[in-house]
Amino acid sequence: MYDLVRKLSVAAVAAGIAVFAWGAGDALAKDLVLYTASNPKIEKDIMAAFRKAHPDITAKAVNMSTGPITERAIAEKANPQADVIWMINNIALEQLKDAGALEPYEPKGTKIDDAFKEEDGFWNGHNATIMAMAVNTKLLKEKKLPMPTDWVDLVKPVYKGQITIAAATKSGTGLSILSTMHDVFGWNFIDNLHQNIFQYNSSGSAAARQVGGGETIIGLSYDTAILHQVQAMPGVEMVIGRMSPNVIEGAGLLAGAPNPAQGKVFLDWLFSEAGMKVFAPHVGIGAQAGYGNVDLSKVHMWKRRRPLDANDFKRQWASKFEK
Repeated sequence: MYDLVRKLSVAAVAAGIAVFAWGAGDALAKDLVLYTASNPKIEKDIMAAFRKAHPDITAKAVNMSTGPITERAIAEKANPQADVIWMINNIALEQLKDAGALEPYEPKGTKIDDAFKEEDGFWNGHNATIMAMAVNTKLLKEKKLPMPTDWVDLVKPVYKGQITIAAATKSGTGLSILSTMHDVFGWNFIDNLHQNIFQYNSSGSAAARQVGGGETIIGLSYDTAILHQVQAMPGVEMVIGRMSPNVIEGAGLLAGAPNPAQGKVFLDWLFSEAGMKVFAPHVGIGAQAGYGNVDLSKVHMWKRRRPLDANDFKRQWASKFEK
């Protein structure tokens, strides 16, 4: 009997040690799961820099496009599988907030501009993408056309057949520009703009490339795509106009995250000067002044006057302008 009791006691102690060891290991684990819609280059640079800054944290990224990654985070909100979602646009971030999939967190020591902070603290923007005009000044002079300086210039009859843009139904860039034009001017403006369109593309950057290649005079696109052509092709200029259609891309802590402490460390780093430096080569406008490729003093970010129902807008636009 004594031997049996002794064996059971030893087994119990061993089991207790094993449980303690497992629990301690779990407590010491520093895993971090990130959901992102970033392009591969930005993801690679951000992840490498964060791992270098915090080698004690095992960070893993799940990368999908904005729609699917947002839907996944919402579907998992009762049992979250990730800690942070980043590099998704403000429309998606508001969807996550409204669905209860985010919890407020204010990154420590951040110097980002107030315009990038969500009013209730559920998310912060790390960069903004503005939409602008790429203009081939050589072709402009050849055709003796005036230089556009404002979005309203684009409906002038002199530009008939000279403008390209991505379709609202096929590109986030096209959706952002055209829905902003609707918010500012209404459907009549878009109808007048349509009269001057040479081609609707399926890619947001295609219009800028067409301008650089001399296929068209004016391309409506996003800042970094236009700047690439400005840097690569003589005679291409970027015209920002007196207001800037835009999207803000940002990050937030997922509600009920399995590793909230590590998630907060990532957000602190992402919105620090170190994080902004990594973003700077890739973005038009960084959330912290001085980090980006567009002069903020020339930008007038348009804030929508009414909420955007993207699906409804795309349906209406398609019914009017898509054959």
